Amino acid sequence: MENLLCIKGKIIGKGKPLVCVPVMESSKEEILRETRRLEEAHTEMIEWRVDAFENVESPNAIREILNEMKHIIKESILVYTFRSKNQGGCKALSTADIYDIHQVAAESDVVDFIDVEYFEAKNPQKEIAMLQEMGVYVIASHHDFEQTPDPEVIRMLLEQIRESGADVVKLAVMPQNMWDVLHLLEETNRFHENHPDHPLITMSMGAKGGISRVAGEFFGSCVTFGAGGQASAPGQLPVKQLEEILHILHQSVD
Repeated sequence: MENLLCIKGKIIGKGKPLVCVPVMESSKEEILRETRRLEEAHTEMIEWRVDAFENVESPNAIREILNEMKHIIKESILVYTFRSKNQGGCKALSTADIYDIHQVAAESDVVDFIDVEYFEAKNPQKEIAMLQEMGVYVIASHHDFEQTPDPEVIRMLLEQIRESGADVVKLAVMPQNMWDVLHLLEETNRFHENHPDHPLITMSMGAKGGISRVAGEFFGSCVTFGAGGQASAPGQLPVKQLEEILHILHQSVD
């Protein structure tokens, strides 16, 4: 029997990949304005990249924004992400500070997913379990903006992250050539065949990796990221174009 993850009526891990649009604005007013625009546009998933927030060091300031988001977000799935400087983010915080603002998000009653950077967290398994006990789902992630590891290493990374107990596994890598893109897709497909009920998000970043952002339904990646305003990673397609491509490709699936 399938063990599907269904949030706000949206199935994660089967069928056409969901489109997630990042909110990268820096001020409270801009963040809430963009969130409202995306919700009104019926965006499937919204990712608040809190590392781009000008007052990210203040848990109270984050709490205020999340309280406002309660009145805005009704249909969209909300992903809360602090992307560390080491993994391509905007700011650097200590692991203790990141842990604290993750707790703020988990207590907010508006966040559906929290992204935990598996290799940056001090004790990822413990943090993931704690957040899940608080009632949120967890995406355990790793981002490599320099290279694409060898296929065997990709396989090891995906399995190691899966064993953390996170609800969703995410891996983003940077290709140096098209073989790197093919290796990422191959290992995505292998993981999906071995663990068909465990949602997986993968992408090959940059211009070379564009095919990985639209081919998830064929290889097993369940979410793709599109740029609504400011892109959060190299190679993101504008969200409208991305939705059109995914729709066309979905029609070809038996």
